[in-house]
Order: sequence, then structure tokens, then C-alpha cells
Amino acid sequence: MTLKKKLAVSTLAVSMAAASVAGLPLSGKGLAQQLGFVNVASAATTVTNAQVKAKLITLYANLQNEDWSKLEAFYKDINALSQPKYEEIFAPILNKLQLDGTQTTTSYHLFQSATSVVYDVYQGDYAAINKIQTNVEYANLLDDIAVKAKVNDLSIDDFVEFFFGTSGVEAELRTLLAGKTQSELKAIINDPSASETLFEQAYDKVLNHATGSQQATTVSQAVYGLGITPTNVKTALYNLDVAIPSAKPAAQALAQAYIRAFGLGIADSTDSTPGSSIPGGSIIGGTTTTPSTDVAVFDASKLVTVTNGKATVALVDADVIKAIQALAAAKTGTTLTLNLGTVNAATVEVPLSKAIIDAAKANGIANIAVTFNGVTITIPVSQFDAAVTLTVTKADPSVATSVTSLKLASDVYEFGLTVGGVSTSTFKQPITIKLPLKNTDGLDKELLSVTKIVYGALQFQGGVLDGEFIVEPRDTFSSYVVVENKVSFNDIGKVQAWAGRQIQVVAAKGAIEGVGGGKFAPKNGVTRAEFAKMLIRALNLDNSSAVNTFSDVKKTDWFAPYVAVAAEKGIINGRGASKFDPNATITRAEMATMISRALKSVHNLKDSGTSATALSVFSDSAKINSSLKDGVAFAASKGLIIGNSGKFNPNNTATRAEAAVIIYRTINFK
Repeated sequence: MTLKKKLAVSTLAVSMAAASVAGLPLSGKGLAQQLGFVNVASAATTVTNAQVKAKLITLYANLQNEDWSKLEAFYKDINALSQPKYEEIFAPILNKLQLDGTQTTTSYHLFQSATSVVYDVYQGDYAAINKIQTNVEYANLLDDIAVKAKVNDLSIDDFVEFFFGTSGVEAELRTLLAGKTQSELKAIINDPSASETLFEQAYDKVLNHATGSQQATTVSQAVYGLGITPTNVKTALYNLDVAIPSAKPAAQALAQAYIRAFGLGIADSTDSTPGSSIPGGSIIGGTTTTPSTDVAVFDASKLVTVTNGKATVALVDADVIKAIQALAAAKTGTTLTLNLGTVNAATVEVPLSKAIIDAAKANGIANIAVTFNGVTITIPVSQFDAAVTLTVTKADPSVATSVTSLKLASDVYEFGLTVGGVSTSTFKQPITIKLPLKNTDGLDKELLSVTKIVYGALQFQGGVLDGEFIVEPRDTFSSYVVVENKVSFNDIGKVQAWAGRQIQVVAAKGAIEGVGGGKFAPKNGVTRAEFAKMLIRALNLDNSSAVNTFSDVKKTDWFAPYVAVAAEKGIINGRGASKFDPNATITRAEMATMISRALKSVHNLKDSGTSATALSVFSDSAKINSSLKDGVAFAASKGLIIGNSGKFNPNNTATRAEAAVIIYRTINFK
């Protein structure tokens, strides 16, 4: 047998079985009543080996050359699968089967055999099929499963009948596809969400058959009797998808070949005759329209239950994974938002299983956001390798008013997170909170700051206004509230005209502080440590996981965490191999360069390549150190520095007032 033949049939066997099972509506409630029987004896099969062989040969003839690389990749992945990996993939099913060690090994061998069961079809015999059918270990395994499932008998033939019989899944799929245009069929194949929906419809019909083969219902009844749920099945098949990334491309290639082989799909027409329609769409003035849905939003409002003031969301892994795959296929964003709607509870708990976290990472979805009552929490998932549970509690205002007289501009929220069941309060990647504002009449919105309440004290974190909301990334969780933080200094009169407002706003955001006694010291020079804090706080780059590598920065130094982040991101370099020199002042050129590096890091900006043009506005540009020219030019081109009387004075020590102004411009950079 040629490799191509082996690839075709092994891929068909696995992908068709996996794709078929993926959509089984295995709801336990009332399934026996739906099927209308218990312990029904097997009926005669309605499909023969010869018929299955004929279908496979026809399918093989319609595979195209470019399909082989996809099938070969799948074939190699399947054959490289180890038993431990098999057990990990199918754990949701194997746990329900409760097999002993020997039986688990037998099930693994049966799985491997199924991938190559039809190798010999193209050689004119059924040795591989007969080998499986007559294998004593396989037969004993299925007998044991049948006893546990409370069905009279369970054999390989039952599964063949379920998939290929006259009342089986394949027959129903072809019925459902009847009338579809070739473009519609192609769209269904390339959209995982649409494909899964189609399979679910086919299974609904198979399980409701009252006539024809009852072998299919033997399989369904076995599944029901074993207590296997939709989540168990879909999670296992999702695991298979992740473990074998070549499965989807191979399945799509086979599906296209199947359409060609059996003449499915009617020719596309450009005629928009009034009254013609596509299932799922509507016609307006003779034009076909499809209902628009936002694939980036998953409606979880119906999954919320409230008990004793606490709301819990019962997410179904398979449904969320389906939404993740649909968003990935649409290529319209990398954040899936779980919309809980309006929740009438003080506490909301949202569990995200490991399967959901892994699915997001595997499909390139960077974040899972949770939104309810105007609050949105966006969680970067790549940092987690276990189940995550988010808890949000709207606390009593006294939590804040008992420690401050500042005016509140939001409710008080307490945020909590567990990872793998362990409470976690710090994160490698910040979790972004978006809080709705309230009672803002008469408040200076530019002075609003997200504020962390810790041990009876306030820590001002800043935040960016977004209409009637404020957004702030946080690398730690605690209690948060938005306040109007009016800060005043008694020594800024001489710089009030050009720096007064900027100092007030930057101080309100917690990015800069006074020197004590109500003074700001606007003319004092800025140290490297001070500017590191200003930058990190202003641009919301706080990260408590950053590691300090400088010998002259102690863990207990107030500036240590800011220096660690700034150095890690390449915003501020050390002076020498191991020294940071935190108390040294910085020049105006150095300050402009640090700002430029920070903005490039945050906004993924590139140099414009117009250094000479940007610097030409300064008559003293020749005095700029060559290593700093690009940074100064970038800052000048973005309006972050403007100079004075045509000069930039690059080597002058930057003052605290100047630093406040450039930080203010950075905060408002668009």
C-alpha cells in the first residue's frame, strides 16, 4: 500500500470519528425518554464493509496533491502519540469509564488501531478490520464498558453503524447539506463554529430516529449510561486538537474532497431574485443579508445564578472553547469578552477552567475579559497554566470613606483571583480593570485616579479616562476606588504658567510626589530613580515580578520596583555592568530619550527616520550626544519636547517641573 493511501484512510478514520463525536448532544436529562427505550437489542446493520470501502475509494480519488502535506503531518502526529499523552487527552472520558491499568492500555491500542483500520481497504481485503473485530482484548474491553453502560451489547459494528448507517450521522449530514451552495459549504468547512453546529444538528436527528437501525442508539445509550457529558466529550476532543495541531487542516482537506466526491453543493448563482434565501439570513429588497453577531462577545448572562448575595457563572467549557475558536477564525481581535449582563449580587465569581485557559492560548486569544454592571476585567491568559477564578465584590463605601475625605467617583470594589485554587494577588502581566464613574458632577475629571486601599492608606495608581469609565492595568489585586485627588504645592508660583497644571495632574495620578512640607521643588534636578518611578507609574508599567539586577539598588529602596521594570524594558540603562547610579541627575536629552523608549515599548512605535528634520528646529542640536539623537528626535517629532527660544539645551540637568510637563504630555499621548 502506498503512503498516500495510508494517509488518506487513517486521517479519515480519526478525523471523521472525532468530528462526529464532537457535537453529540449528550444531555443526561430525559435522554432515555427521548430515545424511547432501555437496553434495546442490536438490530441488523444497514451498511456493509463493501459500502464503506467504496466510499473511501471514492473519497481517495478526489483528494488533491496539495492535501497530502496536511494529511502526512496528521499521520505523523497520530503515530507519535504516546500512551501518557493519550491518557491526558482523553482523561474526561477515561475518568468516566473507570478503566484499570490494563484496560486503559487496551483502549490506547484500540485507538491506535482505529487510525489505521482501513489501511487494507485499498488492497482488496479487510484484514485490519477483522483483526480489530476478532481481537479478544478489544472485545472484552467493549463488553466491560457495555456492562457499566447497562446496554446488552457493544461492538465495533455499532460504531460503524452509528457513523455510516442509513440512519447514521453521515446520512443526516448529507441531508442537512442538501441545497447549500458550494460557497456556503466552503464557508462551513473553514469555520469551526459553523462546522460544529452542523454536526450537532446531525446528532439531534440521529438520536430522534424512530425507524431504521437501532445500532446507533446502542452507542448513544452507552454514552448516557456512563454519565458522559457534552463537556467531557468536547473537552477531550479539544485536547486532541491541541495535542495534534495538524488535525484541523487535514479534516478540512478531507471535507473538501468529500464534497467533490459525492457532488454536494449546488453551483453558486449571482441571481438575487426576490424570495431566494440562505438559511440563517434574511432578504431585504432582494438582497441576501446575514444577521450580524459580535464573535468577540460571549453571552453568559443566562449562566449566572445568585445564591445568598453571591453570583456564580456556570460556564460550559465546550461552548466557551467554541467561541474562542470562532473568534480566532474571524481574525477580528484577540480578546474574548464574557458578558454577564446585569448582575444583582454584591459578589460575582467567574471560574475559568484550565481547558478554557489552554484553548485561548492555543488559538492565539491573548485575553479573556469579564464584564457586568459596567465593570470590565481583562485577564491576559498566557501567564496562567491552571484554572483561574475571578471574584469581584462591591464593598461598602465606608471601606474608602473611613480612610479618606477625598470625594469618591466610583463604587468600592474588592478584586480577588485564584490560580489552581490558590489565592494570587500579584501577576506577571497586569490585569486591566475598567470601572464605571459615578457622582462626577462638579469634579475635576483630569484629577481622578484609581486608588488602591492598603492597610488603611491610599495608593494613587492613576488611570486613563474613557468616557464615563476609567481604565487602569494592575499587577496586584486589592480594594480599589476612584477618587478626585486634588494636590497643591506652595512653591510652584514661578512655574505656574507653563507647568502648574501639569504638576497638579501628574501628582494626582501618583506619578510624582512633593518633597515634603507642601513643597514640590520645581527647580531641583531629577534623579534617575525619580524619573524611573515617574515613567513607570505614568505609563502603567508597574510589575512587581520584575527582578532587579543592579548592585547599588536594594530591595528595600523605594525606587527598586520601578528601576527593575524600567531596566527590564530597556527604558533606562545602567551605568556600567552592574551599577544603576539611582541618585545621579539626568539631562534633558537623557530624559527625552527615556520617554521615547518608553512610548515605543508601550505603543509599539517605530522610528520615523526623520531625525535630521525633527532636530533642525533646535539651533543647538549639534550639542546632543550622538547616542541620544534618535531618542530626542523621536520625542520632538511627537510633540513631547518643544525647547525654549529655539534651543533644546540638551545637556542641562532636567528639572522636576520639566519632568512633570513631559510626563503629562506622555500620559496624554495618542
